[in-house]
Amino acid sequence: MSRNSPRTPKICFRYFAALLLATLAVTGSHAATATLPAAFSDLLPHFLVEPEDEFIVKNKPVTLTCRSTPATQIYFKCNGEWVHQDDHLIERTVDPATALPVMQVTIDITRQQVEKIFGLDEYWCQCVAWSTTGTQKSQKAYIRIAYLRKNFEEEPQGKEVALDQEVLLHCHPPEGVPQAEVEWQRNEDVIDPASDPNFFITADHNLVIKKARLADTGNYTCVAKNIVARRKSTSATVLVYVNGGWSTWTTWSSCSAVCGRGWQKRSRSCTNPTPLNGGTSCEGQNVQKSACVATCPVDGGWSEWSKWSACGADCSMWRSRDCTQPSPGTGGKECQGLDFQSLNCTSEQCPQSDSPLCLLAAVSGAEDVALYVGMVAVALCLTLLLIVVVLVYRRKKEGLDADVADSSILTTGFQPMGIKPSKPENSHLLTIQPDLTTTTTSYQGSLRSRHDAAGKFSMTNGPLLDPLPNGSHTLHNGKLNPDPAEFVTRLSTQSYFKTLPRDVANTSYGTFNFLGGRLTIPNTGISLLIPPEAIPRGKIYEIYLTVQRKEDLRLPLAGCQTLLSPVVSCGPPGVVLSRPVILSMDHCFDACLDNWAVRLKKQSYEGAWEDVLLMGEELVSEPYYCQLETETCRLFSEQLGTFALVGESLHMGAAKRLRLVLFSDTYCSTLEYNIRVYCMDDTQDVFKEVMQMERQLGGRLIDEPHVLLFKDSYHNLRLSIHDMPQAHWRSKLLAGYQEIPFYHIWNGSQRYLHCTFTLERLSLSTCELTCQLCVWQVEGEGQSFSLDFNIAKDTRAVDSEFLLMDSNATALAGPSAFQIPYLIRQKICSSLDAPCPNGADWRMLAQRLKLERHMSFFASKASPTSVILDLWEAQHFHSGNINQLATVMADIGKQEAMIFLVSDGEC
Repeated sequence: MSRNSPRTPKICFRYFAALLLATLAVTGSHAATATLPAAFSDLLPHFLVEPEDEFIVKNKPVTLTCRSTPATQIYFKCNGEWVHQDDHLIERTVDPATALPVMQVTIDITRQQVEKIFGLDEYWCQCVAWSTTGTQKSQKAYIRIAYLRKNFEEEPQGKEVALDQEVLLHCHPPEGVPQAEVEWQRNEDVIDPASDPNFFITADHNLVIKKARLADTGNYTCVAKNIVARRKSTSATVLVYVNGGWSTWTTWSSCSAVCGRGWQKRSRSCTNPTPLNGGTSCEGQNVQKSACVATCPVDGGWSEWSKWSACGADCSMWRSRDCTQPSPGTGGKECQGLDFQSLNCTSEQCPQSDSPLCLLAAVSGAEDVALYVGMVAVALCLTLLLIVVVLVYRRKKEGLDADVADSSILTTGFQPMGIKPSKPENSHLLTIQPDLTTTTTSYQGSLRSRHDAAGKFSMTNGPLLDPLPNGSHTLHNGKLNPDPAEFVTRLSTQSYFKTLPRDVANTSYGTFNFLGGRLTIPNTGISLLIPPEAIPRGKIYEIYLTVQRKEDLRLPLAGCQTLLSPVVSCGPPGVVLSRPVILSMDHCFDACLDNWAVRLKKQSYEGAWEDVLLMGEELVSEPYYCQLETETCRLFSEQLGTFALVGESLHMGAAKRLRLVLFSDTYCSTLEYNIRVYCMDDTQDVFKEVMQMERQLGGRLIDEPHVLLFKDSYHNLRLSIHDMPQAHWRSKLLAGYQEIPFYHIWNGSQRYLHCTFTLERLSLSTCELTCQLCVWQVEGEGQSFSLDFNIAKDTRAVDSEFLLMDSNATALAGPSAFQIPYLIRQKICSSLDAPCPNGADWRMLAQRLKLERHMSFFASKASPTSVILDLWEAQHFHSGNINQLATVMADIGKQEAMIFLVSDGEC
């Protein structure tokens, strides 16, 4: 009860208090009870001290304290359960100021108590105080186990920098609870940016040296500490070097001769600055000499006067002379006297302002002004005319483009074709002989709705991408045969798609209508199923499917989160879908949701990532729903976009699946022999990328891929090679093993990691190699693989059965994309969608197909049977047995389904 809540009648509380006191009196004498004087019986208890959040350091228990007045009893409740009364330590006092009784209760919380619920919820405790009037609850105190991991996620690296250059040292401290504080040390002395403003520590704990000084040379260490431990990174040596620079030249010395020929010199020094700490020295000479001639003093002499000038407008004329015959030199005297003279002219020699010459100049000036004004007017007219022509041309061009955008894709018809699915020998298929006018998907003329005339580039009423160059989309036997390079280039010109990768090998696209279809990226496990009726009738969409490289995207991963799937894009986003499509992609975790909190992330139009689904807590009202299988995730989505699975381990039992693949050189003509071990997420898209890269390098597989469970134990992965025949082989590694840091693997942002073991054979004739490859986590279980092969024989090519090129088309449209014919599918849905009293409906179909976990999701759809069949198509496209589905239909008891069973001869 809070103080602001309405009061309950005192009789109820007093009755409850009396009953509780009686109970406690029977159970023992250690109960936290007391009797209040009558003067205080109407007061509610209030807390003087409430329990605070605590951290358990190592195995040391923490103590929680609660003090209240006036109170008859106080008990602690932890995670919804009352703490046993014997675990309470009680102290009673009296407040000298108010004379109110004060009761204080303490309890101890151990590490074992907290670990019992680790991963399920945070451990919390609160105390409840009683009086005869009512109860009060304190605030919740959360108890967490404090820790600080050993390994830094990123350590500073040594650098050599020039003087006055900015230096950035990175540091990402180990994860810990509470979060570690970071400080920097230089030569074991703590750096204080407040006392030295040349240092700056960023919010993400990086150290910035604004201008490197000679005094900044030293060993820098990043120190992370919390209440549990103190960790130091490896020291990074920063060497501030100074390149030498020349000083300015001194002035030339005086000529060595008093009169006649001599020499003079000047010098400079490499002190601006002086080279230090390995800086380069100055290049060039430090002394220069030059010949000189010393002359005796020469007194200056005047030249002849110049002629008088013409009489000017001020009725004056002038003449001048120079002191150049000879010029004074070597300390000689200057010329004496005037160098300029002027005289007044007579009245006849003065020019008049109204002379014919002046009039001619005035007329000439007026003509020039008129000429310039005319040229400016002509230029303005030409400019206006050019603007009008451009506007008219652009208006006509916009009208033409709008017409093309309206009709280029939506009026393109599918070409006639015949589809006859292949059948296994002596099998019964769930099919009928279709009407050729329907199943051949032959449409003449426009597939566009007649009433759709508005919106020239609308997501729902017009083409989503620019039209293809030839303005048509032709299907051959239900397969789309576009030019992937041309499509990716055209797609990247759209404003939203400029960030998509131009990886033709990992992109597929097609043009689809209401009959649906399928997009597949070969050898990646990634596909997009577009069910029939998912695209509204009268619409044609050009849809793409691509897998993003993880290094091209920066997913916001926090704490222990890790990427569990490829990043897949399908689009364009914003298209209108009548039913959800199914996106299939691999994942690389143990598929146990008790160990993981797995979230589906989607990238928004602006590029930000948001959580749209928590696996295992799907809501049928949301536009996304997941079917989780052992190695694959099937995503039902009513919207297209960019998706990825991100997981956070709930305890150390969570594990990721890693795939270990071993390669070597196809040909070896030297004594050295390299074995490359790749460690990657166990998804087909990463495996395909590594295989393609090794094929280009000329590598070969030397063993089958192996799967390793990598646990969230914060321990690194170690690899080593043992048991080689010492008489023929030896390892060139200095250490006994190689190690891949835990964070590099767990983060998942790097698509694959690898290490190389360099071996040496003692003779070129040695070709047989037998050894053991051991892989294990530090302080954990490991695996050992036996290797036995001949290095001279290329027995396992890279493009062998481990990389079978998918012979199926990457894009299939219409009936050829599905195992169940369209008309048969409609009959099954109409037969099973209606509820049946004995349960012989879509619910039994879901149970027989082991999909009963998703009953509520199927029931939320207008046609539950169609969604079940969509999921069956997504799961069994390559390996589906349609006879098995026919048998399930017969077992359900729908006898009318038997009319769909025909033999090969009848078809």
